[in-house]
Amino acid sequence: MHMSDGLLDVPASLLFGAVAVAGVAVAVVFARRDLDDRTAPMAGLVAAFVFATQMLNFPVLPGVSGHLLGGALAAILVGPWAGALCVSIVLVLQALLFADGGLTALGANITNMALLGTAAGYLIAVALRPFAVRSRAGLVTVAFTAAFVNTVVAALGFVGEYAIGGHGSVPLGGVAAAMVGVHCLIGIGEGVLTALTVGAVASARPDLVYLLRGGRETRPRSPIGARRQEGAA
Repeated sequence: MHMSDGLLDVPASLLFGAVAVAGVAVAVVFARRDLDDRTAPMAGLVAAFVFATQMLNFPVLPGVSGHLLGGALAAILVGPWAGALCVSIVLVLQALLFADGGLTALGANITNMALLGTAAGYLIAVALRPFAVRSRAGLVTVAFTAAFVNTVVAALGFVGEYAIGGHGSVPLGGVAAAMVGVHCLIGIGEGVLTALTVGAVASARPDLVYLLRGGRETRPRSPIGARRQEGAA
């Protein structure tokens, strides 16, 4: 998923660099309304968790492995704007510290993973929110679905970027088939990790799950949160 230097031509690299800067700037503006003294530390923990789990690969096919992208996970826990920032920060650190993704392709990587993938995962989660608030099983199912879609959409973003300015010799059809096929499998692993993580957080602190709060609401209104409050009482 991480594009390396030279995979895109200069005009495409500049184009998606501008898209990434604009997208991150918008996310910064809107994230301010979602973050406060309680939720800001959560965003930091989410970024650290995504950074750590992206360093761990799981096998998909012989010679092929995948890792957590984290866009849907971050969006479900801290909202789409803060989630996009979390993933963007992770991608910048990876490029600078571990050369995971080229610097000239950083804009493209942020565009497809932090912006497109996170947005797609969150939109799916919001559309399925009525199921998520009914039970823990509903929540983890929604988290799995959102994470799967997040992964496939990010892969399609990669294909679109390659179509616009790819330097590789592989035909676009071959790139699309390989990326979508492999990332459908990776999406299953992403979905499982996201569902387990969201389910664990919701069991301990449902008030910290952005999706269960219904956006900017500060108190849990789902049966998951209500049952926990009754148990504490």
